[in-house]
This record gives sequence, structure tokens and C-alpha cells, in this order.
Amino acid sequence: MADQVGVAVGRRKTSVARVSLRPGRGEWSINGRPLKDYFRRLVHVQACEKPFVAMEQAGRFDVTVNVVGGGLTGQADAIQLGIARALVELDPANKSTLKARDLLTRDARMVERKKYGQPKARKRFQFSKR
Repeated sequence: MADQVGVAVGRRKTSVARVSLRPGRGEWSINGRPLKDYFRRLVHVQACEKPFVAMEQAGRFDVTVNVVGGGLTGQADAIQLGIARALVELDPANKSTLKARDLLTRDARMVERKKYGQPKARKRFQFSKR
């Protein structure tokens, strides 16, 4: 594992994160910015670090991420999935631990499309009998 690089893609809602892991001191770069700079909320930071905490490997990899689309929550979850997949690529023995913690499952929920004749996806215009 001297010079190995784990590369993976994570997706959530409309966000796509391309993640690259290489052994290092735990430095993060998300679209060229540090983790705590990019994600101000602790919830998002914890979501990104969750795969490392599960594997007890926090601070052992330098993480480079390119993420596009969606909002911050979708991006944080996409990064989480990308990191989990990259950890499995580096060492397939990690798969059982990550899978048990539900970190390798792609959340398939998407925004429901708006239908014609309605103001939103499910909301209807007010009905009047007379």
C-alpha cells in the first residue's frame, strides 16, 4: 500500500463526487478547498468522514474530491459513498465492514418530477364542485 491510489465515484440525488485516496497525513481537498472550509456544518463533515471512522483509518489518507451538482447534503453523501468505494478498491477486505454499516449502498431516492395540470409533483390545484 506504499503508493496505491483508490479512485471511485459516488452519487446522491443530482450530486456526483469523484474521489481519489492516497496514503498521507489526512489532508482533504474538495474542489480545491479544505474540508472544514467547504462544509461549514458539522453534520456534513461527519458524513464525509464516516467511512474512515468505520474502518478506524482516520488521518491515514489524503483525500482529493471533485464534486458537482446538487446541494451540500447531496454532495456530502456522494463524497461518503465515493470514499467507501475507494476504500474497498484499495483493500477488498474492507467491504464487509463498510457494507454492514450501510456505507456502500447508493441512495436511489430522487426528486419526483412535476406533473402537468398540477402546481408541484403531488400538490393539486383547489377543486371546486360549483
